[in-house]
Amino acid sequence: MSMNTQGRPTSPGEAGEGGHTTFTGNRALMIEEALIYETGRPDVTGVDLADVDDTELHLGGLERSDAPNLPGMSEPEAVRHYVRLSQKNYAIDTGLYPLGSCTMKHNPRLNEKVARLPGFGDVHPLQPVSTVQGALELIDLVANGLKELTGMPAVAMSPKAGAHGELCGMMAIKAALEARGDARSVVLVPESAHGTNPATAALLGYEVASIPAREDGTVDVAAVKERLSPEVAGIMLTNPNTCGLFERDIIEIADAVHAAGAYFYCDGANLNAILGRVRPGDLGIDAMHINLHKTFSTPHGGGGPGAGPVVLSEALAPFAPLPWVVSGKDGFDLIEHAGQAGAAKPFGRMTAFHGQMGMFVRAAAWMLSHGADGMRQAAEDAVLSANYIRACLKDVMSLPFGDRPCMHEVLFDDQFLNGSGVTTLDFAKAMIDEGYHPMTMYFPLVVHGALLIEPTESESKASLDLFIATLRDLAMAAKRGDTERFAGAPWYAPRRRLDETRAARQPVLRWTPQAPSEPEPKRDAAE
Repeated sequence: MSMNTQGRPTSPGEAGEGGHTTFTGNRALMIEEALIYETGRPDVTGVDLADVDDTELHLGGLERSDAPNLPGMSEPEAVRHYVRLSQKNYAIDTGLYPLGSCTMKHNPRLNEKVARLPGFGDVHPLQPVSTVQGALELIDLVANGLKELTGMPAVAMSPKAGAHGELCGMMAIKAALEARGDARSVVLVPESAHGTNPATAALLGYEVASIPAREDGTVDVAAVKERLSPEVAGIMLTNPNTCGLFERDIIEIADAVHAAGAYFYCDGANLNAILGRVRPGDLGIDAMHINLHKTFSTPHGGGGPGAGPVVLSEALAPFAPLPWVVSGKDGFDLIEHAGQAGAAKPFGRMTAFHGQMGMFVRAAAWMLSHGADGMRQAAEDAVLSANYIRACLKDVMSLPFGDRPCMHEVLFDDQFLNGSGVTTLDFAKAMIDEGYHPMTMYFPLVVHGALLIEPTESESKASLDLFIATLRDLAMAAKRGDTERFAGAPWYAPRRRLDETRAARQPVLRWTPQAPSEPEPKRDAAE
């Protein structure tokens, strides 16, 4: 069966000059969504409730004296509003999401189904241990899987995000140094590190010393050795790094760091490139966080929830934070207090409970459904996808470190835009018109006008081919001088280009009622 297209235009482009401004502001079935405060009326309600009898107040005089000024809507109006908002999200379920260093991969529905089983979905952290044996067994299963995959003897499961895991690993390093009476003040951080690395070190009171990159984008080993001293507590290095390159001298760096009495922290955000191929413990790493919400396919983006377990070497294992799961002849138990830790010296507790149970379930489902060979295949496919994009675009876009294989993400710079009048930002905004979320821009900072693309293993070849063809078309359009296509982009998004500086530094996120003399209520400055 095919659609009857006779007698009328069927593509948006055919509207041409005949297009017009609509009365409602809507475009076809794309609704111009107002704020709920602008849509609702205080005198409307979706339900009828009986008046509340006078009751004893327990708020100590803090009761509201005025109505809360909430919007009122009928039930259909409220449902439509939130459904339309949900449809405005761009997500991995709606299209390719090429953000570099963020691993926006497919979240298998199997994971979601398992995580919603009542035994996992309804578990409460204050339940008696005897009633959550299955949940503890699953946490132990994931912990052992992470130790096996990384070649590390211990893991702290409670950190709830990547940066939280960084903090955990560096706190373990600090505790180990203090335990041996060796207070140190400096942490080395390469230029290509994630931005959270120096922030984490600074948060713990360390001075951050930057290590330059070599011409090929990798860490300058000579600079590391030159900077090592009895004052250096450790190094925070990302491998593969944020240029999408594997640090081939990592063992030499680890040996030098250890010889100086310092520890080696590895940012594990890019573990998905080497999973099943390289065991970080074999590289001399002492601590590394693992983003379950990235490498193991649990939902990512929008602020979580995440999970950032930290694997630890023999030297740091005694300092792992509380709590942790142990198994014995009577089943599973939790070590909750330092007095239960035996010879270990936990540096304390980072979270109230044991971590993100829902993320543990999803990660376990992904591990078990893939198996060891499947996880290795996922890493290999992620690297293959990135190199496929690199190979297909290298003649129209520019590579900052030459035509060499990359890992799970491919990094372009803005050299190919020189003289075109088009910037990296213009290029990214034009991608929105083509139906793609832009890639990571201007990161890492060591590359001018960076465009960092991470396709992941879960995109089909057809999906990659369309993405590549789109970028080729945009690159060639820029080179032939079609600047209007870029300077005005996005043309077709619900909102045109934002004032990026004002949106970031002067956001107006609170709606305020419209005063009688004001023509319109205030809305987000990002508009």
